[in-house]
Parts: sequence; C-alpha cells; structure tokens
Amino acid sequence: MNYDVFSKLLSERIIYLTGEIDDEVSMSITAQLLYLESEASNKPIQLYINSVGGSVTAGLGIYDTMNFIKSPISTVCIGQACSMASLLLSGGEKGKRLSLPNSVIMLHQPSGGFKGQATDIKIHAEHILSIRERLVKLYQSNMRKGITIEEVSLLLERDKFLTPEDSIEYGLVDKILVRKTEKEDKEKKEAKEAKDKR
Repeated sequence: MNYDVFSKLLSERIIYLTGEIDDEVSMSITAQLLYLESEASNKPIQLYINSVGGSVTAGLGIYDTMNFIKSPISTVCIGQACSMASLLLSGGEKGKRLSLPNSVIMLHQPSGGFKGQATDIKIHAEHILSIRERLVKLYQSNMRKGITIEEVSLLLERDKFLTPEDSIEYGLVDKILVRKTEKEDKEKKEAKEAKDKR
C-alpha cells in the first residue's frame, strides 16, 4: 500500500492496525496515538483493527497508551481481531467499540515456549500464568457487568471464536456496522412491524 494513504488516514485521526502485533507495530501505533493526542486531546481517534494478534507485551503497550491518553478512542474490527487484537478492540471507549458484520473476534490465553533448566522453566511458567491472570482481569473490565472472573477465565481456556453478535453479548463490542441504507431499511421494516402489531 502507498504510505500516502496512511498519512491521509492519520490526518483524519484514523489509525490502521494490521498484521502481527510486535514491538515495531506497537511502537508505530503508540507513536500515532501520542501524536494525535498532542494535536488535539479532546478530539476522538478511530483505531481500525485487522490483526491476528501477537506479542502480549507489545499489545499491552498499545492498550496502556489507549488508556493513558485523553482522546476518546473508537475501535473498529475489520476482518479479524484475534488474541491481543481482541483485547485492543474491547479496550476502546464503551459505546464506540464496533465491528463489521463478517469479522471474527478470537480470545485465548497467552502461550510461550521455554527451554533451559527446570528452575528457569518454572520461572517462565509462573510469569505466563501471572500474565494470564492480568489478561482475564482486563477482559472482564471491558465486558458487560455481571460476567465473572471465572467465566472470563473459562472463555480464555482455549481458542474461542466469536461472531460480532457473540461479542456484543459478552460486551466486547457495542455495535455492528452496516451500510447506512441497510440500517435505514432495517429500521423502516422494524417500524412497520411494530405498527402492524398495534
């Protein structure tokens, strides 16, 4: 893609997160967030996400920056928000977390591979378990009220693929975006059905 497209999007306060979340992507996204906040902290930012996820620490760097800056952030899933990307999607401003209708949202627990002496492996295992606990708490704080830590922990036990509708039910997403004309047609149809019931 042409870099000018991304410059144009940035000038419109739109950030596009795509591909695997690694340190380089995290640095780029956090820099863009900080730049847009320094330009106008009261204006909203739109973060479009199409990502398979990636590094937990790189993702948490983006997540923490989203919560650190004053600018309200609307998140939009285009295609997929898997693993760490699903946490970023759910971390947008409540009421402004959106998904296109055919997107896939996937949650799971962190993973890692370690080599070395038994004591080193134990240290890494304890660390990844503490990261898992932290992620469970973060997801729960982004979900609808009433979902328990235990329910979130169970959700993250294995790869959990969600439709946008499922994501709304859990409170990870607030709304599914459809074309304006389709939305208007749906509203007209619902209004007609409500009128016919009277």
